[in-house]
Amino acid sequence: MSTGSGTPSAPAPTAPTTPARKSSMFSSLKVRNYRLFFMGQVVSNTGTWMQRIAQDWLVLSLTGSSAAVGITTALQFLPMLLFGLYGGVLVDRLPKRPALLVTQSAMALSGLALAALTLTGQVQVWHVYLTAFFVGLATVVDNPARQSFVSEMVGPDQLHNAVSLNSANFQSARLVGPAVAGLMITGVGTGWAFLANGLSFAAPITSLLLMRARELYPVKRTPRGKGQLREGLQYVAGRPELIWSVVLVGFIGTFGFNFPVWLSAFADNVFHVGAGGYSLLNTLMAAGSLGGALLAARRGSARMRLLILAALTFGALEIVASLAPSYWLFAVLMVPIGICGLTVNVTANTTVQMATDPAMRGRVMSLFMMVFMGGTPLGAPVIGWITDTYGARVGFALGGVVSAAAAAVIGLVLARVGGLRLSVGWERGTPRLRFVPRQREELAAAA
Repeated sequence: MSTGSGTPSAPAPTAPTTPARKSSMFSSLKVRNYRLFFMGQVVSNTGTWMQRIAQDWLVLSLTGSSAAVGITTALQFLPMLLFGLYGGVLVDRLPKRPALLVTQSAMALSGLALAALTLTGQVQVWHVYLTAFFVGLATVVDNPARQSFVSEMVGPDQLHNAVSLNSANFQSARLVGPAVAGLMITGVGTGWAFLANGLSFAAPITSLLLMRARELYPVKRTPRGKGQLREGLQYVAGRPELIWSVVLVGFIGTFGFNFPVWLSAFADNVFHVGAGGYSLLNTLMAAGSLGGALLAARRGSARMRLLILAALTFGALEIVASLAPSYWLFAVLMVPIGICGLTVNVTANTTVQMATDPAMRGRVMSLFMMVFMGGTPLGAPVIGWITDTYGARVGFALGGVVSAAAAAVIGLVLARVGGLRLSVGWERGTPRLRFVPRQREELAAAA
């Protein structure tokens, strides 16, 4: 493992896959520490989605400006874009559980502070901006710490299942949180939604305190040293399964995940179905994402070819959806798009974690999350301008074309790096495309 700025003494796993076997859909929940973590995150994620909805609504109420809502979102993502890599260096030096106790407590305090300002009638828009930026700063450490801590709770055998269940957890909250927030905002006001979010952090904090340290999988921490950020970047650059997974996620996160822009434009300008129709589109996509997460948990493996295939299908479905002639066909397509998008996210996440030396995992996951989360605020203005100028169908199709093209190019690059060639043939009367080793293809041609 790494002991500073030198080369890690234990080589990282070279295979970017977990053992190819199916597992129980909820097998990682048999691990007590992870079960506690999962239950805490159920409550906290619901509160987080409540705060997102209430925050946007409050800013819109205070300013009447959609641009102000966009500024709030940008401020929340900006710290990850600016400081994400440094957060990963810090996470590799720190024990994960105490670090998470600090970050979760900080985010709880931000929610409670915003609740107090709102409930007392003192809130101003700059308060919301400041809170969003503060939450973003906490996320710089919290996100890679949570990603890395999963492997310490469940070990390598259950990592893919645990990552998949984390995504299912988040998508379940995405279904419940906005609905609860809508009821609270309408019934008692935004301040109570902020209060609920602040109090929801009691669940993950309690779960962290109740964990048994002796049952964690120990990881040697990286001591303070010079050049650790550069070392992390060099580590990723020298491993094709890491660098190309991160690049692919970057393209899809930047150009393929701009659904708030596209779905609102389709609902308002193309199909004229209003807020109710827009809400249904988001609900169907969240349902598809939840289904994709559960399927990933059941699958029990993370293969590069699955990542490439899911990304290709994701892009192709976006192109098909952009041409949908009716609202209901467009709505139905949100389900498989959600499944494929979530499959890309989970498979890339697991592939990167399994192929990374534990001593480097914080830095590598911070790069992964910085590219995935930081790309959307950069791509959204471009995609938004194209959508406004040329129409929702062109904007959506462009996102699909970029996603599919990135998957195709990266798939070919990885095949070349791995000494593979594309084989086209027939099997039981149907065409079959697959990558095979070059030597095998040459022998088959000679025969």
